Amino acid sequence: MVDITAIGELLIDFTPAGQTERGDMLFARIPGGAPANVLAAAAKLGNRTAFLGKVGDDAFGSFLRATLDGLGISTEGLLSDPKVHTTLAFVQLDEHGDRSFSFYRKPGADIMLDFSEVRLDLVEQAGILHFGSVSLTDEPSRTATLKTAEHAKSLGKLLSYDPNFRPPLWDSVENAKTQMLRGLALADIVKVSGEELELLSGTDDLERGSAILAEKGPSLILVSLGAQGAFYRLGSLTGFQPTYDVKTIDTNGAGDSFFGAVLHRVAGKSLEEIRALSRDELEDILAYGNAAGSLTTTRKGSIPALPTEAEIEECRRTVPLLQA
Repeated sequence: MVDITAIGELLIDFTPAGQTERGDMLFARIPGGAPANVLAAAAKLGNRTAFLGKVGDDAFGSFLRATLDGLGISTEGLLSDPKVHTTLAFVQLDEHGDRSFSFYRKPGADIMLDFSEVRLDLVEQAGILHFGSVSLTDEPSRTATLKTAEHAKSLGKLLSYDPNFRPPLWDSVENAKTQMLRGLALADIVKVSGEELELLSGTDDLERGSAILAEKGPSLILVSLGAQGAFYRLGSLTGFQPTYDVKTIDTNGAGDSFFGAVLHRVAGKSLEEIRALSRDELEDILAYGNAAGSLTTTRKGSIPALPTEAEIEECRRTVPLLQA
């Protein structure tokens, strides 16, 4: 049995790692990809997990497979493409630790996953299927992702979704919105950034924007707001949960860590049980997620920066909340 199965991109993030003596940039090879990051966060917290996707039959792909294996994530559904290389992303950080991306993915192995190759048994075993929108940019991974999500929904699985907007990967904002909304309509739990909320709802107002998204299907909507914490909507229940006052050096993977920790806390619950959560219960789950996300920003990289259960609980006990 599996608690959470994720489908989508698994890639290499090359993140800044200083300079040589003559001033040449150095980059560290970091495993990444939002669905893989979310799954890794949940796996590190003790969930049984499985990944569905495709990497290249190359050194980078072997490294990524070994990384997931090392975290205890099932790689039975991770395929190696003999013709297309593993996707690469170069990450630039500004003075605040915020990111911008350059992708090498025309094509990349992650978009070559065909629905006929998807291990549906790993979906059928799981309580939650997690997916994102990066795998919706191109065929055949778009159809593979949507059909897998539709299959999971037909079985009554809980679907979590991150409409992770990366403008360089789309041919137009209009197409991005169209495809991202297709994923949204299938989801029960959605995490968006403020930018993604505005793109998908047409407003940057958190109350109105989240209500518009809720009308499209999801029961629980989470808006990650960085240092401002998280806004939530569960039916008519809305509010903010502040985050923790830590020294941030790299925001890469923080939202994925937050979402993975939230999924860890709701794994095993039915959709009806999630809809019935009280404000206190939901805010406790989000405080746990915020602690995970905050701790991830104190370290370099995505998957290597993910915290343990003990670190999250210590953060909640000892680190003050960040005052807005």
